[in-house]
Formats: sequence, C-alpha cells, structure tokens
Amino acid sequence: MLIIGLTGSIGMGKSTAAKRFAANGIAVCDADAEVHKLYEAGGAAVAPIEAAFPGVTGPSGVERPKLAAALLVDPSGFKRLEAIVHPLVFAAERAFLQAEAAKGAKMAVLEIPLLLEGGGEKRVDVVVVVSAPAHLQRQRVLERPGMTAEKFEQILSRQVPDAEKRARADFVIDTGATISETQAEVDRVVASLQGRMGTAYERYWA
Repeated sequence: MLIIGLTGSIGMGKSTAAKRFAANGIAVCDADAEVHKLYEAGGAAVAPIEAAFPGVTGPSGVERPKLAAALLVDPSGFKRLEAIVHPLVFAAERAFLQAEAAKGAKMAVLEIPLLLEGGGEKRVDVVVVVSAPAHLQRQRVLERPGMTAEKFEQILSRQVPDAEKRARADFVIDTGATISETQAEVDRVVASLQGRMGTAYERYWA
C-alpha cells in the first residue's frame, strides 16, 4: 500500500484536495478531524488537557477559544499540548492504515497539517503539498470565524514556510485557481501514482 502524506500551511486548501483524493476512491485520514474527536466530551484528550491547562474544558469537552487564549499568552504550552495529542492522533492513524491494508487498498492518504514540521515525511511514501499565493492564503484564513491577524501570525510562526514545503514535496498542487483546476491537478497526481509500491506501511505502521 502506498501512503500519501497530504500537507500544506493553514488556508492552503488541504480539505479541497483531500475531498478529491476521496472522490478518486482513496481513503483519507484527517488529522484535524481526529483532534476534534479527541477534544469532544468524553474524548481521550480532554482530561489530560484540563490537567495541563486548567479551566479550558467544559461540558462539551475542550473549549478551543479558551485553549487558544492560553497558548497565545504562553506559547511554550504548545509542547505540552503536542505531547498529549500527537500520540493519540498517531494511534488513530495507525488504526486507519491497518484497516485500509486489511481491505487490500492500494493507496491511502494521511492529511496532516504539520507533516513536515514533525518529521512525518519519514512515515509516508509520497509528500503532496497544497499551495496558494500568500495574499490568497491570508484572505482565506482571516475570513474564518474567530480568526485574528495575531492568531494567524502565531500559527504561521509554527509552520515550515510555504517555499520550503514546496521544495520538499514530491508533488505540489496549486490551489490558487479554481476548484475544478485544483481537482484536475489531484487527478493527475493520482494517475501518476497508479501501480507505485510503497514501503512506509511495513516500516512504520504494520
């Protein structure tokens, strides 16, 4: 099974690309979606996050605005948060890949925003980076509810610059044009990967 690592900085269009991979019949594990599950009431991350950041959880689980505010005040808290969340997401990704391998899937996608930041490229066979012009990225992100310029800059500061991501990618998908053009680029990537064998699953996930 070939494992495709899909990544890109905030606002670059990972979700659009992921949906197109799925439309091509390739299962996608979305790391952000897994984090959402972990943060919900009863999620495995709620109690340890409350212990590390008192007052950021409530009846519905982790209250993201409160957690974001705590991290804005003390950015060193990101390391504590990652130590809690990353092993849980990794376990979810392993379960996903093992299930896909059991089905006989030829490819699977791990959609991971911080793939390159965390050295995750070693655990995939192919790195696909989505990218758009900086002005378009900024516009998209600042249109999100609750987003501020300060929060956007903090997020960017923790991400590998887009130019470096592009340089380290096996494939770059331009998401700065129309959705249909982006979809066509994903289709071309999928076509070029047909028949390629992967080694990452046996090395890291089986």
